[in-house]
Amino acid sequence: MADEKSNAGAYWSANLRLIFGSLFVWALVSYGFAILLRPLLAGIPIGGTDLGFWFAQQGSIIVFIAIIFHYAWRMNKLDKEFGLEE
Repeated sequence: MADEKSNAGAYWSANLRLIFGSLFVWALVSYGFAILLRPLLAGIPIGGTDLGFWFAQQGSIIVFIAIIFHYAWRMNKLDKEFGLEE
């Protein structure tokens, strides 16, 4: 019984680390790069516009989709690690 609680606690802790890491990357890209760091990124051209505008319009969406796939991949690995696969 204590081993199950320990295993469940470790699983939940790993899940929370993954969630908070994903949220950190999402906030950094969508808020940090697109809004706060846009003036610093304005001098770097990419695709006919500056990098700050690119992050605000397309980059944050692409990174968000990449985060979704990364989360699903890591959760599948985490489920297998803790014996919870489908």
